Amino acid sequence: MFTSPARSRVAVPADARDLPGDFAHVHPVAVRFSDTDAMGHVNNASYLTYAEIARLAYYEQVTGDPLPLATHGAEEGMILAEIRITYRAQAFYGETLAVETRVDRIGRTSFTMVHRLSAPASRYGPARLIAVADSVLVMYDYQDEHPIPVADGLATAIEAFEGRRLRG
Repeated sequence: MFTSPARSRVAVPADARDLPGDFAHVHPVAVRFSDTDAMGHVNNASYLTYAEIARLAYYEQVTGDPLPLATHGAEEGMILAEIRITYRAQAFYGETLAVETRVDRIGRTSFTMVHRLSAPASRYGPARLIAVADSVLVMYDYQDEHPIPVADGLATAIEAFEGRRLRG
């Protein structure tokens, strides 16, 4: 049986394209000046980095281990196969965004992860939903260059962290 971990749902005004439900993981990300563009707001590409930061923090909290990297000798790991981001509001230098993360499904060789990025009330305005993202992560054999099954230990750890069954 699963135990329910502490859940997160940062309060922002209602938005039709917001993700429903709560999240098992929340990670703060400080907006750096280098994340902004000539328009003075966070450049769209920076949100991919924010999702990546949260994804790695999620993995490390769930497993208790650093993400295995091919550059550090790992033979297997996970790769980002797909990501879609829906932008809802601007973010600015000096803000600290909350990136809420959860896994919604575990398949045979992949799993889906979603992120909800929000900003607190600041000199730039009230609390607001900044963006939502959904992605597919594939477990991968770096040496043979092909997908491999999600390890039972990882799937079990994710399900325990999320507090519910996510396979099949």
